Amino acid sequence: MNQIDAATRGIVTPEIEQTSASERIPVERVLEGLRKGRIVIPKNNQKILKKPCGIGEGLKTKINANIGTSPDESDVQTELCKLKTAIEAGADAVMDLSTGGNLREIRKAIVSKCDVPLGSVPIYEAAVMAKQAERKFPDMTGDEMLSAIELHAKDGIDFVTVHCGVTYSVMETAKKAERVTDVVSRGGSLLLEWMNANKEENPLYARYDDLLDIARKYDLTLSLGDGMRPGSLADANDTAQFGELMVIGELVRRARRAQVQVIVEGPGHVPIHLVEANVVVEKSTCDGAPFYVLGPLVTDIAPGYDHIVGAIGGALAAAKGADFLCYVTPSEHLRLPSIEDVRAGVIASKIAAHAADIAKGVPGAADWDRAMSEARRELDWEKEIATSIDPERARAIRASSPPRNPEFCTMCSDFCAMKKSSPVFRNKG
Repeated sequence: MNQIDAATRGIVTPEIEQTSASERIPVERVLEGLRKGRIVIPKNNQKILKKPCGIGEGLKTKINANIGTSPDESDVQTELCKLKTAIEAGADAVMDLSTGGNLREIRKAIVSKCDVPLGSVPIYEAAVMAKQAERKFPDMTGDEMLSAIELHAKDGIDFVTVHCGVTYSVMETAKKAERVTDVVSRGGSLLLEWMNANKEENPLYARYDDLLDIARKYDLTLSLGDGMRPGSLADANDTAQFGELMVIGELVRRARRAQVQVIVEGPGHVPIHLVEANVVVEKSTCDGAPFYVLGPLVTDIAPGYDHIVGAIGGALAAAKGADFLCYVTPSEHLRLPSIEDVRAGVIASKIAAHAADIAKGVPGAADWDRAMSEARRELDWEKEIATSIDPERARAIRASSPPRNPEFCTMCSDFCAMKKSSPVFRNKG
């Protein structure tokens, strides 16, 4: 039995009960969301997950943090430190995007330490296997690609990115689009290479029913990857991006008929004035399926600060209905993220998600801000620091510039506006 089976039968699984409690919503709303495919709870049925989370309509906006090795840097202990840092900073889910070293060994180590939903991109494993066997990726078979996906499911992965919407027709459309940055999705580019060489349909699309069988067996949530996501503002909302989305809409409906949980991945680099349109089109095309966005990045010019760029786009996208934000780190476009990059990326995305939750009226979201404001009014520095999104950093900043009078801070000192105005409003005698 998977989560959709349970919801259909009215059975409350531990994960459904936990989602209801953490979201402050009735169990029936979670059950209804699962039945309609507007909520997912990524959790492989082969394992126990300590911190499951619901993603989707009416729930708090969730954050994903990407970690993983590359051919240039592949130290598993470093990745485990990134995992720990991401979860401690507040990530709701993590993805292992490893492409260097012993991928299965790395994945098993991460699975053993990860108590939040864990995702992966199995096509990377297929590509690395081809390279290790001194074969080209276009020589890989559909069976080998599906085997890589099932291997990840067996190892305890909860959700997988699969680029099933990058079809042969979409590839031909993309060739005519005259993009500035072509294709920036690694998984998408691999399948384009395969189709172009073999002159055949994408095996993940052609054999989608076989993929659904694997997903249903393990209750593996499918994250339908945006292989045609724009890598520059100039490419946003073009025929290739929306052509893939139309295919993904069809795949969402097929997954729901097979009682497989599914989310939809989105862009990418998108100018601010087009962000809302991306959310609206995805929600209408995919019948309200949970929307998972990378950023979106609202300008191309800020390497080193792309966690801020992504947070701007993420806040706007989530306020308009996106459900799941993939963090962007300061090192995006520059190098593999460090442990500190991971922390900065998670915090930036958490701020974006919380701002959006206030806009969406998520139960309890604004209570946090009121508690902070009350602490400030009372000049209760300990409460203010404890209430902050990153208490460690808040405490360090205050300690770095100690005031003469500990009642105040060094910004205003005894010219503190709230100290002066409080008697005007608070003394009722």
